[in-house]
Amino acid sequence: MIDTPILYSFRRCPYAMRARMAIAYADINVGLREVVLKDKPPAMLEVSPKGTVPVVIDVDGTIIEESRDVMRWALHQNDPDAWLAGLGLDDPLISACDDDFKHWLDRYKYAVRFPEQDEIWYRGQAEAFLATLEPRLGDARFLNGSSLSVTDIAVFPFIRQFANVDLKWWDDHPYPNVARWLDGLVSSELFIEVMKKYPQWQDGDPEIAFPSWKALSC
Repeated sequence: MIDTPILYSFRRCPYAMRARMAIAYADINVGLREVVLKDKPPAMLEVSPKGTVPVVIDVDGTIIEESRDVMRWALHQNDPDAWLAGLGLDDPLISACDDDFKHWLDRYKYAVRFPEQDEIWYRGQAEAFLATLEPRLGDARFLNGSSLSVTDIAVFPFIRQFANVDLKWWDDHPYPNVARWLDGLVSSELFIEVMKKYPQWQDGDPEIAFPSWKALSC
């Protein structure tokens, strides 16, 4: 048994980002173990052999290995602004992001690994998802209306990753509503908190207390 849940995370991973966002928003104290995916610690692989992040070890020994499950675990404990209202983590928009959009995002970002088509072609395939977001965000501040929801938190780290592949193209291209929404989220106190840099954790090192503050807001 452990006194505090343990979170294995990698700062730049969008799956880990959304898990950290939910944990910090829910104000759940965890011991953070920041890993480098090219140098995964044996302790992490022992509890989660698939070797992906995030991974949570709860105080009762339960292992949570999927980001949506980590978000659900956190938000079921504390959800002060009702992020889970409506469809919650079952929102089809989250599945569309995790499935089709992520498929094309990987090929756009790493086009050299997928020589069947070029970067621009892969980007065009990924844009189909952006085309569904743009009108929604023209009608409302967030994806499901006037209030931030778990759908926004689950989706935006992947849109951020897409934008960062070619920032000049992103800045010049006609997705102003998506860009406004993304800018608001990445400039939020909550995102700034979860994106703090920490040293690589190695077996035997102490954990970092996460989140590092209490009053978090978007």
